[in-house]
Amino acid sequence: MLNIIDHVPDGLLAADARHLHEVLAGPTLIHLPGRRPEPLFVSVLLHGNEDTGLTAVQALWRKYQGRELPRALSVFIGNVAAARHGMRRLEGQPDYNRIWPGGEAGQTPEHAMMGQVVAEMRARGVFASVDVHNNTGLNPHYACVNRIDQRFFHLATLFSRTVVYFIRPLGVQTAAFAELCPAVTLECGQPGQAYGVEHVLDYLEACLHLAEIPTHPVAEHDMDLFHTVATVTVPAAVDFGFGDAAADIRFVGDLDHLNFRELPAGTLLGWLRPDGGVRLEVRDEQGREVGADFFRWDHGEIRTARPLMPSMLTLDQRVIRQDCLCYLMERYPLAGA
Repeated sequence: MLNIIDHVPDGLLAADARHLHEVLAGPTLIHLPGRRPEPLFVSVLLHGNEDTGLTAVQALWRKYQGRELPRALSVFIGNVAAARHGMRRLEGQPDYNRIWPGGEAGQTPEHAMMGQVVAEMRARGVFASVDVHNNTGLNPHYACVNRIDQRFFHLATLFSRTVVYFIRPLGVQTAAFAELCPAVTLECGQPGQAYGVEHVLDYLEACLHLAEIPTHPVAEHDMDLFHTVATVTVPAAVDFGFGDAAADIRFVGDLDHLNFRELPAGTLLGWLRPDGGVRLEVRDEQGREVGADFFRWDHGEIRTARPLMPSMLTLDQRVIRQDCLCYLMERYPLAGA
């Protein structure tokens, strides 16, 4: 299932995500040499509708055409089939960012492929890993890590002072590569924004020029560290909408404007159909249902029960069904990091 090549194929630099299938037969790992041999690993298009990483890598390759890269570079281009249709994943496909080693075991060809990618990069002595994503709601640019480790923090703050530490969901690329090297996920706002491409391009070039990743503590004033403490989903049997929509759960129309805002207890998020008996599902890092810790359901309203900060809130119903409604975060004390 995985194609492994040592060159940039003809036509790849000009192909947008929807036309990648005309150049690549499927998921492809591209190894290119550089002055320093330990490669920077970059994964893009794990979700087919998130193309900022691909566009940034194409820009990087164009910049270095005919020139030696400062460091070897390995790029994994993921869900080419879903990208053709502008979708996160196709129906019947697993999520390409939930099937990496370390997550729940699976027997699909895609699970085996991700294991092959990790083994390939382990053998090459990978220097650092960068997984590039977009999101559908209104979010700032930020970086995510799976380890409380100063090397990971340095790699993250090279992109943004806003850093999120998380251990769920399982099976993500960053967690798999954290076993091999410092690893980060970049969240680069919505697709199609020029600033997102420029930001990722500058970041990748900075990473390629790193001789080493520092181990000393990141200065406290250089990082806002948050911890993802719960994942919120809408149960599959529950219908939902926004604004004036008639549904079991009706969220406020500008729900995605609440991302990365520290919400006080009592903040209104939406309404429940009277006598419907429905609730949002909220799971903590151990997978326990903890909805009552975070939300109140009184008088047909959904309100926060404690101060919290959401991320990844979106108005895209398909994404909510395929992934989640949002994540809930709290500040993580740097003294404990």
